[in-house]
Amino acid sequence: GLSLLTARAAEPLSSPTLRKIRDTGVIVLGYRVASAPFSYLDADLKPVGYSIELCERVVQAVRARLQLPELEAKMVSVSSATRMPMVANGSVDLECGITTHTLERQRIQAFSLTTFVAETRLLSKRQQPIRSLNELRGLPVASTIATTSIQFLHQVNQTRELDMKILVGQDDKDAFRLLQTGRAVAYAMDDVLLRTWLAGSGRPQDYLISEASFSIEPYALGLAQGDPGFKQLVDEALRALFRSGEIRAIYRRWFESPLPGSGLNLRLPMSPAFLRLIEQPSDSPDPAQYR
Repeated sequence: GLSLLTARAAEPLSSPTLRKIRDTGVIVLGYRVASAPFSYLDADLKPVGYSIELCERVVQAVRARLQLPELEAKMVSVSSATRMPMVANGSVDLECGITTHTLERQRIQAFSLTTFVAETRLLSKRQQPIRSLNELRGLPVASTIATTSIQFLHQVNQTRELDMKILVGQDDKDAFRLLQTGRAVAYAMDDVLLRTWLAGSGRPQDYLISEASFSIEPYALGLAQGDPGFKQLVDEALRALFRSGEIRAIYRRWFESPLPGSGLNLRLPMSPAFLRLIEQPSDSPDPAQYR
């Protein structure tokens, strides 16, 4: 008779995303071109990174679930501005980047279990160190378009009446350049990304990352709304990595080892928040869950 697996593959699929993947023979992954160590292009222009590796595990789970070992994973580049619209309209099945899960964004798309916990900090030049938001009163500060960091700056600017001049970079490189060239006195962004830019800047000693952090950013993989079946499969694949402890090896590869393409090593050990996340996986958008 039918094996259990064959029977399961023949079941009518309740997940629209899985039905589409089965019918087209393709799963589409969104990647970022320059968001190391999460999602970036290596020397051969191949998308690699921590988020990409997690997505590859999900693709394996989809292949097994649909019994399509030959299922093609197609990579599509997304930016800060395009990532969520492309998930929402179905041109991307799984976004493998650096997207923070927020309550507001849940209106547009769904999110996997949290895959990383970052915190927003300020990068400034050592000659003119900026250690807190209040020190930015009346001064120009840079961040990146369509990020939680830029939203947060606008919010704080209003509530604390800081009269900051907020400069918007089209991407992280652009925002970092605003600080490098002195047009901004600080660059507000997730600490792990600041560390990456510094490591690659050639002159990390010229800059300072604020000790104070201003918001907690739970990153997750992005997927279509209203598809609990697909989310369950994605979350099961991630939970298996957490439970087996394999996530630690994956983490070491991207945060504590030389990176493919650049050879930079972020030397960033797991944070207490991340260690707690491995013990108790969560898909909460509430920053308080990760304190």
